[in-house]
Amino acid sequence: MVLLVVLIFIVCYYLIFSFIRPISNLERNNKSATVVEVLNNKEVIVHKRPYDKLSKKYKFDNVFEPSSKQIEVYNIVVNPLLDEVLAGYSCTVFAYGQTGTGKTFTMEGINSDSTLHWQSDSSAGIIPRSLSHMFDKLQLLEAQEYTIRVSFLELYNGDLFDLLSPNDDATKIRLYEDTSKKGAVIIHGLNEVTVHNKSEVYKILEKGSEKRQTAATLMNAQSSRSHIVFSITIHMKENTTDGEEVLKTGKLNLVDLAGSENIGRSGSVDKRAREAGSINQSLLTLGRVITALVERAPHIPYRESKLTRLLQESLGGRTKTSLIATISAASINLEETLSTLDYAHRAKNITNRPEINRKLSKKEFLKQYTEEIERLRRDLLATRERNGVYLANDNYQEMQALISQQTKEIEEKLNRIKALEKTMQDKEVIYFLIRILLIICY
Repeated sequence: MVLLVVLIFIVCYYLIFSFIRPISNLERNNKSATVVEVLNNKEVIVHKRPYDKLSKKYKFDNVFEPSSKQIEVYNIVVNPLLDEVLAGYSCTVFAYGQTGTGKTFTMEGINSDSTLHWQSDSSAGIIPRSLSHMFDKLQLLEAQEYTIRVSFLELYNGDLFDLLSPNDDATKIRLYEDTSKKGAVIIHGLNEVTVHNKSEVYKILEKGSEKRQTAATLMNAQSSRSHIVFSITIHMKENTTDGEEVLKTGKLNLVDLAGSENIGRSGSVDKRAREAGSINQSLLTLGRVITALVERAPHIPYRESKLTRLLQESLGGRTKTSLIATISAASINLEETLSTLDYAHRAKNITNRPEINRKLSKKEFLKQYTEEIERLRRDLLATRERNGVYLANDNYQEMQALISQQTKEIEEKLNRIKALEKTMQDKEVIYFLIRILLIICY
């Protein structure tokens, strides 16, 4: 049983979906009232107190009632994106919200039956349905040759791990800037696994999910302690009328963000508290990036966290993006609910500029790789000779702007420190004089 609020903004290619789950048994046992009310299929109200007239209204494009199924969510959110992916676009769907509000259930689901069809009424999530649906679509394109490759990335406590690594333990990997494409990153060491048929989908998903960091907190019995990015890349070969082979690439990123939570309420201590702090810090940076994009700030702080670097192309970049914001309807979670909906409301004002991935002929493709290899060789030679390394002008200008901003911030903080030191000295003098007066009087 879920309640889903859907926002669609076709003009700016940035779609926002708000997912509202019903009161849980734990919340019901705590006698937590419902503060979320659906007015119609376009509007939802959050009451500041149960049954109070003081409330905040949010207008969305679509609202799903609690009886809505996973397949309905999939058809609204993801189904329209698959045609865009097959056309050569990069698309992203990511879930954000308080821990325990249904993000992982929406993205992965709980059904592991590989024989189920993507159109079935089951608890299967967006990730397995997307792959199953993709195979059905590609089978209709009998004249085309294609390959589907997937990767499963985890960001935990500031480190990146490959959840599809052949090793027993998740392998730590590294993140680099892609100098050939502004705003893109290269994930060095990340495995891409070829998926040949539907039956392999659930095995791959289970393998990655088993390695993902989860733990019980007072707010969620099985809380995800990390962010994950499940990427589906499709390479398709077409033949032109001239008989030349053309290669086309589409990509679908499915992101399940770790749940934000109040450390005090969650009961997190020691390791769990550090995890929660790391999660909240990365989500806070994501919020600052969204605010900067909406306000069209001259500097967007993508580099302040690995999460925002990973999502950079999806935030104000070349990707068609959908955000699923999940909330609880319980009064005990009112603060987190309002925060999440405000977060989503700001995000709807982001303007992305989707660009189709360039179709390349076989010759152009090989030429591009040859040029990239030569550039890397030059960089390597320059590094060995200690003559410096090549840095793209856009990256250089961005770094300079960041350095300039940080220099100003440092100067402001130094001035603030001096002012506080002066105030402290003045208070010490006053304290000393008071003590002398007291001694004289007594």
